[in-house]
Amino acid sequence: MSTKIIRSVAEQARSPLEEQVPLLQEQQDVVNSTNASSVEGSSTTGSRQSTPQPLRGKIKKDGRFSFTDKYEKGSLLIAINFVAGLSIFFFGYDQGMMSGVNNSPDYVNHMGFGYVDADGTVHVTDSAKQGGIVAIYYFGTLIGCFIGGYLGDRIGRINSIGVGSVWAMIGAMLQATAQNAKWMSFARILNGVGTGILNTIVPVWSAETAETKSRGQFIALEFTLNIFGVAAAYWLEYALSSVGAGFSPIRWRVPIAFQIIPLFALSVIIWAFPESPRWLAMDGQDEEALYILQRLRGTDTSEAEDEFHDIVSTVELQRKNSTKISYFRMFFGIGSGSLHLGRRVHLVVWLMIIQEWIGIAGVTVYAPTMFANAGFSTGTSELLSGLNNIFYTLSTIVNAFTIDRIGRRWTLYWGAVGQAITMFLAGAFSRYHELNPADAGYGGLAATSIFVYTSIFGATWLVVPFLYPTEIFPLEVRARGNAFGVFGWSIGNGWLTLLCPVMFDLYGYKTLYLFALVNILAIPVVWALYPETNQRTLEEIDLLFASNSPWVWDAEKEFERLKSQNPEILHNAQDAPHDAPTV
Repeated sequence: MSTKIIRSVAEQARSPLEEQVPLLQEQQDVVNSTNASSVEGSSTTGSRQSTPQPLRGKIKKDGRFSFTDKYEKGSLLIAINFVAGLSIFFFGYDQGMMSGVNNSPDYVNHMGFGYVDADGTVHVTDSAKQGGIVAIYYFGTLIGCFIGGYLGDRIGRINSIGVGSVWAMIGAMLQATAQNAKWMSFARILNGVGTGILNTIVPVWSAETAETKSRGQFIALEFTLNIFGVAAAYWLEYALSSVGAGFSPIRWRVPIAFQIIPLFALSVIIWAFPESPRWLAMDGQDEEALYILQRLRGTDTSEAEDEFHDIVSTVELQRKNSTKISYFRMFFGIGSGSLHLGRRVHLVVWLMIIQEWIGIAGVTVYAPTMFANAGFSTGTSELLSGLNNIFYTLSTIVNAFTIDRIGRRWTLYWGAVGQAITMFLAGAFSRYHELNPADAGYGGLAATSIFVYTSIFGATWLVVPFLYPTEIFPLEVRARGNAFGVFGWSIGNGWLTLLCPVMFDLYGYKTLYLFALVNILAIPVVWALYPETNQRTLEEIDLLFASNSPWVWDAEKEFERLKSQNPEILHNAQDAPHDAPTV
């Protein structure tokens, strides 16, 4: 990405609107000083002095094993992908876990929201309490996301991941030993705080280490493990459902305790992985930032140095024009000028809320209820839910190979269309079964529709809402920006998880029609408001929000105008494919 464009637009954005400088002012001086910058003698003061090319980074040696020293390029990226996947696996496991826990007779008795027949059938008498215990977890993630965003920008991505994993472990231990609803609720809040920290930082760390041309695929592969976690939780609980004729506390305590395993592994191994080079540059640790970039990109080309220059130029400008940026100022866009941080915040918050209200939160937690509404027995409903999770896991692999080819916007378009159709069909077939209970065919068609819906979601809407916040915020507030994405996810998921049992009790299959409607409404919202980020560097994306208009077509025109003013500039990602269709 052009250092000149980044600096000129960011300079304009950081000044008060009435005092914005012309776009091309001081560009040549800026570029000359940037190209002469060096990592030699860098420190937390941010001083940079000229040095001959090529640049060579350094890293502090402390005697610990480091994947950064042992691996490079593809091998190092795969290792990062795997360890980030541990966190994402835990995230998915934690989401899917409560579906089986809610059906455990011993759990129902301990929590006091229903009673159990002699044959082990659970009868929920207080669905609000049942949903509340599940949903209060998202209150914890809401708190955790803001803690994580603050820590991520202050103490680094790696340190924050370590804090989040330990915090989540404490919550998991307390959940596994809970004796009543109050204990369980408190433990779920703590567990949620840790999850919020991890969900805020891990995707940012992944995006900042990934290559521009495959950034979407990098994170999509991690989210394959997310859904594998959902499936693992379900099948573990299914396997334990017959222990003690289903009445044993093992049925729910062991699945809850299982989440400690990936969290412990993450807390131990994360220290051997490289810090984000972008955060290191922001912290003044230029030598280490360049070293890590060269290990990630290789030293056989100038790719690492070019990327380093872009990062450094952005960091230096942010230091020069830095202002205090709080969550409050970000949310309302106060003092951000042409960076339009408030607009970006609302885009990521609402994209996450939409993601949950298109139906996936209901399917993940209440799939057995959906299959029961379609006429299946309790045992068959649970088996179908487990099979649905397997198809869900496999579908996420499709996303990994399409998201960087067709782009973020088209991924959301075709996903919303398919999900709207399948949700409507699932509701319609459930209705026909209700009117004709003797005809099992309608129930089978309803179940098939839910299977197809889940597969489409896994191939489309699963990843983009988590990827988008990691891409669209400036470096100095990227972790805090992603915190707003987790905030939106917490609001959407918590709200829907709380309401789902009530909606299914009151409206049954008609709840699926509501989900179908939200999918339809999502299409024009994405088309009008969400610019394409595919194949654009993290530094370049600021240009997409330089326009004072919130509409995508104006943002793209302004983006092209800024680039056309500097035709001599070569794009770092110019060799990456740009074949995504545009609307």
